[in-house]
Parts: sequence; structure tokens; C-alpha cells
Amino acid sequence: MARIQIRLPSHFAFSTELMLYQSHMNYGGHLDNALLLTLVSEARVRFFQSLGYTELDIEGAGIVVSDAALQYRSEAFHGELMVVRMAASDVGRKGFDMVWSMTEQSSQREVARGKTGIVFFNYETRKTAPMPAAFRDKLAAFKAPSALALAEDEAYSIAA
Repeated sequence: MARIQIRLPSHFAFSTELMLYQSHMNYGGHLDNALLLTLVSEARVRFFQSLGYTELDIEGAGIVVSDAALQYRSEAFHGELMVVRMAASDVGRKGFDMVWSMTEQSSQREVARGKTGIVFFNYETRKTAPMPAAFRDKLAAFKAPSALALAEDEAYSIAA
């Protein structure tokens, strides 16, 4: 079966720390899958803030998330401090992929990795918009190789 493979760059230009709270845990006592994306969203907000922007005003344009892909690498638990690192890849005319990695701070255990598709959006016209040139220039410092690759198909069978 083909599996999504997320390739991480050797260098991330942005990182932020996020504490895992009890509200991030599921009934199994580890990080809930839906709340993982909430944590990644918080890191993304901080990424844009580090460049002087909000997600609704990047040189006059906003953004929307067009897709997301992720791989879990290990469990994460209440009270652990996560380091989320981010880089940009596959930069296009109207958007880019934000590649990210989440590790536990003290052990450096990788918890998850992924990519989020970012598309520029005009909230007045409700249509996609070109990436602002000034933002594209700032984004150059965060650029990384393409992150998404599919593993070779593996043969599998289902017993009847």
C-alpha cells in the first residue's frame, strides 16, 4: 500500500515551542490527532507573526489552508514541550507548502511531520489571489526542497 512520505529539509529557518496541555490529549492518554493540527496552526500563526503579518493581512492578502498531510512518528503526552520547526517549499504563483516537524524538546524524539498547503486569498472577492511580491522576497529565507513524496506501492492482500 502506498504511504505518504514527508521529506524534511536539513535546515528550518523558523521554530517555536508549544506545551502540551491535558486538553490536547485523547482517551488513550496521548496527543489527539485532530488537536495535532491545532498545534500546527498555532505554530503557523507564529511563523507569519515572525515576518510581521497576520493570516488575514499579508501585504493586503489573506491565506487559506488548501490541504494537509502528516505522518505520526511517536506518541506525545501531557506536559511535554514540543518544538515545531517550519520551512516553505514548492513556492508557486498563488501559494506554497509549509513543511513542518514536531519534536519533543528534551529527548529530541520526533512526534510528527507534515506539510500544509497555503493559498493566498482575497476575502472581499472570495477568490484566490497572487502571492504578494514583498512576501515572496521574505519567504526566500524559509525555502526548502519539495516535501511530499509517495512511497513505492507495496503489495498486500486481504485474507478472505
